[in-house]
Amino acid sequence: MALSTFLVEDNKTIRDNLIPALEDLVGARVIGCAESESEASTWLAAHAGEWQLVVVDVFLKQGSGLGVLRTCKQRRPNQRAVVLSNYVNADIRARCTALGADAVFDKSRELEAFFDYCNDASRTTQ
Repeated sequence: MALSTFLVEDNKTIRDNLIPALEDLVGARVIGCAESESEASTWLAAHAGEWQLVVVDVFLKQGSGLGVLRTCKQRRPNQRAVVLSNYVNADIRARCTALGADAVFDKSRELEAFFDYCNDASRTTQ
């Protein structure tokens, strides 16, 4: 069964590359995307039980991925929230973890680890 994934990413080029990579490398099914905190928060609230993985960028067109993490902090045990950003440092990792992120990955250096994590999530959230 495909890993139902919601993507919060404002860069179209990254979305256009990440979606097929998630589908091909992880067997994910991307069920929605958002470019802003408010758009993502609204979707997550309206579809609370429909996703298994949310992938969040920190910097968005409007708002922040940190706000998105707050929105899904009360998620179900089989739902995971992952940060994938170009702006990862010790402070961002700590803030994301404090807000409930299950994992934090740097887009430029940790893509392989990100896909490994997603594959593990696919096996354990079914």
